[in-house]
Amino acid sequence: MSLIYFIKNISFTTILLVFLNFGGEVEAQIIQGMSLERLSRIDPVMQGYVDLKKIAGNVVYITRNGHPVYHKAFGLRDVASNDEMQHNDLFRIASQSKAITSVGIMMLQEQGELLINHPVGKYLPEYMETSVAENDENGGYKIVPAKRQITIRDLLTHTAGVSYGQGPAAQLWKKSGIYGWYTADRGEPIRETVRRIASLPQAAHPGEKFVYGYNTDILGAVIEVVSGKPLDQFLKDSILDPLHMYDTHFYVPDYKKDRVATVYSLKGEKINLAENPGQMEGQGHVGQGHYINGPRISFAGGAGLVSTTQNYGTFLQMILNGGELNGTRILSRKSIELMTQDHLGNIPYSSGKGFGLGFEIITNLGDFGQIGSQGAYGWGGAYNSTYWIDPIENIIFVYLTQLIPDGGLDEENKLRALIYQAIVD
Repeated sequence: MSLIYFIKNISFTTILLVFLNFGGEVEAQIIQGMSLERLSRIDPVMQGYVDLKKIAGNVVYITRNGHPVYHKAFGLRDVASNDEMQHNDLFRIASQSKAITSVGIMMLQEQGELLINHPVGKYLPEYMETSVAENDENGGYKIVPAKRQITIRDLLTHTAGVSYGQGPAAQLWKKSGIYGWYTADRGEPIRETVRRIASLPQAAHPGEKFVYGYNTDILGAVIEVVSGKPLDQFLKDSILDPLHMYDTHFYVPDYKKDRVATVYSLKGEKINLAENPGQMEGQGHVGQGHYINGPRISFAGGAGLVSTTQNYGTFLQMILNGGELNGTRILSRKSIELMTQDHLGNIPYSSGKGFGLGFEIITNLGDFGQIGSQGAYGWGGAYNSTYWIDPIENIIFVYLTQLIPDGGLDEENKLRALIYQAIVD
């Protein structure tokens, strides 16, 4: 192994531990109020999943007070070729795309181009009037006009009634070819898909239920219409390039394809290679997808991006900083404040949690029932990735892997406990 290869791939935590072992005192093994010895407890747990063949590989990235305290890759990027996972490998982040698109909407509000309380139909005319499928007393359903117009805020909070094709009229959605979160294989722009979504009966009336679905993909179409740019170009110009997130794409450039982690499925005791390019199963897509060799036409703001732990951590640091990073301001502090408040009110969601403008939020730590902080917020992706920001402890956590379905693994909650137990200040 060359010295250059070693330097490029050694983890941040390992460098610190090596330094401390050459003369550092026990007290010095603290970085940003976190114990390196206690953070190292992550290593055997993550490696254990790899050794048991529950996961091929993953990357864990943690910062505190704006400084990396842990960044380590485990296992293999690809089992067949025995390629080791690297810190800068690329992952399909699926619904982690939603936060970036939501920031794009808030930027347009700050530029005076829209208001989030405006009806979506102001920008996408087909949404001026929508319909809803309601169950009837005979076990079927009836289609009725929506009680009110869908607003941009409804889409940001997933209270528009827009599903991923589920609901009483699920068969109509399947017949239309719109079902599940995956769009990378589509030969039509997202604007056209969104136009067809408007013609289908939705799963609930606007403002009445939390319904997870194509909401953020519709927001992506709003961005395209309002900005006059394709969504990929808007995000590149407004967020990705200003934050130097040069490894975040809707479709992977050819020269980066060797860095894309392979997708696996855990349906039994051990992982198996997911199909290439993959297919729809249940409510979602299972497989490698069309992120390298696909049509490269559908820019899905709700689930289409590919990124790295450090790139995504950069985006989250901007959020935690109140909309600014290294002198570059993306949003105002007040917009971030609004995004990270619970907007659901009395709409049922999940015990101890609410939902803001693009983020799930811990509203009651006792009801949540896990170690953490009230007010922490985050989300995850279909390939078993996750992230969260804790503004009280000033911690950012990004976990990327490629596993769908995940077989009910509990590694994300274990990581949560392992991170918080390392705080010693």
